[in-house]
Amino acid sequence: MSFVDTLRQWDEAVTCADKQDWSEALSIFLSIQQPNSKICFDIGCLHLLNQDLDAAEKAFDCSIRKDEHLAVAFFQRGITFFKKKRYEESSADFQRAFKALRNNQLIDYKALGLRYILYACEVLHNIALAEAHLGNWEEAQENLAKALDYKTEAKLSIIDKALQVTLKQKLFKLVEFPSKILFKPNKNYVAELEKKDYLGKAKVVASVIPQDEFSGFAPLQPQVEDGPAAPREPETLRALEGEAHTVLFEFVPETSNELAVVPGNIVFVLQRGADNWAYVVFNERRGLVPYNYLERLDISLGPREIRGVSRLHSRDAPSRPETSQGPAMEDSSSKNTQHQQPTETSYFIKIYFTFNFAVSVPHGSPYEVLEEKISKKLNLPSAAISLSSDAQGKKMIDKTNMKEVWRRAQDGRISLWCTAKEQIDGKSQKEIYLVALHTYESSNPEDLSFQEGDKIKLLSTVNQDWLEGECNGNTGIFPASFAEEVQTNEQ
Repeated sequence: MSFVDTLRQWDEAVTCADKQDWSEALSIFLSIQQPNSKICFDIGCLHLLNQDLDAAEKAFDCSIRKDEHLAVAFFQRGITFFKKKRYEESSADFQRAFKALRNNQLIDYKALGLRYILYACEVLHNIALAEAHLGNWEEAQENLAKALDYKTEAKLSIIDKALQVTLKQKLFKLVEFPSKILFKPNKNYVAELEKKDYLGKAKVVASVIPQDEFSGFAPLQPQVEDGPAAPREPETLRALEGEAHTVLFEFVPETSNELAVVPGNIVFVLQRGADNWAYVVFNERRGLVPYNYLERLDISLGPREIRGVSRLHSRDAPSRPETSQGPAMEDSSSKNTQHQQPTETSYFIKIYFTFNFAVSVPHGSPYEVLEEKISKKLNLPSAAISLSSDAQGKKMIDKTNMKEVWRRAQDGRISLWCTAKEQIDGKSQKEIYLVALHTYESSNPEDLSFQEGDKIKLLSTVNQDWLEGECNGNTGIFPASFAEEVQTNEQ
C-alpha cells in the first residue's frame, strides 16, 4: 500500500472517530496493510474502547515495535496490563514510559498529531498504584513522593491525595488515557490529497469531425469499423512465483522466520513442508505460515473474478502446527535462516524487553543456551544481557538457578524479563562522541537542541536517519546528518 493510500485511509478513519462511529473507524484502520506506529496506537485505543484487552495489547505491542521511543504507547500498554490485572507487567511498562520521558516533566504530542500531554507525575502515580496492588507499599510511597517533584499544575492534586491514601495502605484510582483521542495524520499532507483542477475545461481547437463540440483533452477521432471485440488478456499473472492462496485466519508470528498475515491477504506458496508449514511470499516479504490457515485460490485472467476470496471463514482459527521446521529453502534470502523448531521437548520462552519476542529452546537447557539465543535476537553481547523472572528485576536468573526456571514452566511456555546492562565486566563501554555540523533547534520535547560545533555524546541509534544523544546536560533525538563522529581518548 502506498503512502498516499495509507494517508487517505488514516484520515477517513479519524474522521469516522470524530463522528463517534468507532466500529467503522476501527474497520478502516484494520484494512491498512502496513500501519505505522501511530496507526497501531490508534487501533489499540479503539480496542480499549471496546474492552477488547487482548487485541489492544497486540496493537500496542506493534506500536512499540515500530517506535521504541513512543512513551505514550508504553503508558497505554501499561493501562491495558493493569486492566488485565497483570500488575508486574503494568508497572514495568509505566517505568518504561517514565524512562522515555528522559527526565522531562511532560511530553506534548500536539506536534505529532495527538492532542494530549503526558505528564511524568501521572506516570509515577500509576507506577505507585501498580506497586500497591502488588503489596509493595513502600515503593508505592516512594514513587508518589517522586511524583510530587514532577508535579507541574494545580489540577494534578491527585498526587497529594494518593500519597495520603497510600500511608493508610489503601488503593486509589488509575490515571487513564482518554482513548477517544487519536493520532491524526499531518494536516498539510491531507490537504495535498484533494484533487485540484489546474487546467480547467478544455476547448476544441481542431477536429477531423465537422461541427465537433466535444470538451475534453482531445477532439473526437474517426472510429475504426472493425475494431477488436475485446482487449488481449494480460499476461501479468504468468510471471507470479508460487501458487496463489487466500488467508482464512489471522496469524501472529512468534519467531522471526514466521510471517504475519490477516484474513483476505493473497499469498503465494513457494514450498509446503510435511509438518503443515508453508513457505510463502507476501508483499515482497517471505516467511512461514501454517498451511491450514490458507486456502487454494483459483486465479483466472481477463474479466472473470478471482474465486475464493469472498469465502473467508468466521470460525476460530485452527491451532498452530506442533512443529515449525518448514521446508528447506534454496532461496538466497533464507540461506542463513534457520527456523526455530519447538518439538515435544522444546519450550517457548516469552521475553519482555523494550519490545516483546519469543525464543525456543529444548527443555532443561542450561542458562548459556538461553542467553546465546537472546543475545543473537537482540544483537547484543551475552555479557550485556540480564534476565529475571519478574518485571522488577528482583529475581535474577543465572546458571545457578535455571532448574527453578524450568520448574515454573507451564504448558510449554515460560515468561522472563530482559534488560541490557550499561556496563560489561565492570568496565564502561567505549563512548562515542560527535561534533555538530549545523545548529539544530528542537521542534518537540523529545528532540535535542544544539549549536554548530557542540560536542554530543552518542547514546543510541534510533534508525538510519535519527540518533539519540546527550549535549549540555540534555538528552534527546536529532537528525544523523547534523553531526559526525570525532576521535576522542575519553573512556
